[in-house]
Amino acid sequence: MVKLELTYLKTFREVAKWGSYTRAAEVLGYAQSSITTQIQKLEESYGAVLLERLGRGMKLTIAGEALLHYANDILRLHEESKEVVSHQSKGILTIGTIETLAAFFLPPYLQKYRQLFPDMNVMIQPANEPSIINSVKDGTIDVGFILDPPFLDPELHSCKLREEELVIITNPNHKFAGKSEIQISDLQGESLILTEDGCTYRAMLLQTLKSNQINFSLSYEFGNLEAIKQCVTYGLGIALLPRIVVASDIAKGQVSAFPLIHPHFKFYTQLVYAKKKWQSKAFFGFLELINGSHLSE
Repeated sequence: MVKLELTYLKTFREVAKWGSYTRAAEVLGYAQSSITTQIQKLEESYGAVLLERLGRGMKLTIAGEALLHYANDILRLHEESKEVVSHQSKGILTIGTIETLAAFFLPPYLQKYRQLFPDMNVMIQPANEPSIINSVKDGTIDVGFILDPPFLDPELHSCKLREEELVIITNPNHKFAGKSEIQISDLQGESLILTEDGCTYRAMLLQTLKSNQINFSLSYEFGNLEAIKQCVTYGLGIALLPRIVVASDIAKGQVSAFPLIHPHFKFYTQLVYAKKKWQSKAFFGFLELINGSHLSE
């Protein structure tokens, strides 16, 4: 019965996370009818309605909100107990990361981690920085990677891994050709292609343009880095991106890149994890790898 209760709590947490029986079923690999049955049995066990329909999705009731906190603690403690008792490095490492770092920073580390801990399953959850930070705090992900100015939070450990240069990228025939760097005033009247809302360097750019009274036009807005690069290549506007994102495009001559010189644009790849959360040997193995590994290019 205990095992079933744990299964139901895991299912309940996924439904609460996604607000959807269908999405939870996809993530967990169950039939949707099985998800419905598990939630019904959990509600019978607690004698309370835990979820209610809101439009096309599901929303936690007050009772559901209360149970979710306990469910997170119960499931966390269960995983801790298994690790301590077995002394094995098996389980799941959940990583929250922005798209930039998932694509251009993490892969070689993930490859090395797989070699060191072959029995660990790694789940990558793409999100924006605020969502990653909240998920690390509530324990739904183990570790987060963010691209931000130096980040501090009393609940989290934060490690600066490296500074990431931000560059303005343009079509090679743009009027900026010949410049060695870009000042914020150079963006007057330019057509910008922006990353999605929630991106930290996008927010910093817009804030700085506004405070300096720089007029610009918004050409496009994308949540996909490749789409942004392609639009710049076709001369549809200019964009601000980390250099690591466009290094190969620069080398191929598809775009030109110019450092944006401004004191506010100091961004770092940073690793964050909870101070109070118990962590496994495999988790600390991952931290040691990220902080101390010198991977060959």
